[in-house]
Amino acid sequence: MDRQTLSIMKACETVGVSRRTIYNWISAGKVEYVRTAGGSIRIFADTLWRDADARPLPSEMTGTAGSSGR
Repeated sequence: MDRQTLSIMKACETVGVSRRTIYNWISAGKVEYVRTAGGSIRIFADTLWRDADARPLPSEMTGTAGSSGR
């Protein structure tokens, strides 16, 4: 069975996050991906929604939580 893949930009649009967030998820192993023969990255669509509760809240992604107040 073939799995559906999405480009980085389409994955961003689909889940409403930035390119940087997608790359962070790739680095953290939160999404599965493949590289095409041309070197592009394609995200497996079914992994974008897996374990959604483990994803950080928007305030955690921006790094604003726990600021020193300077």
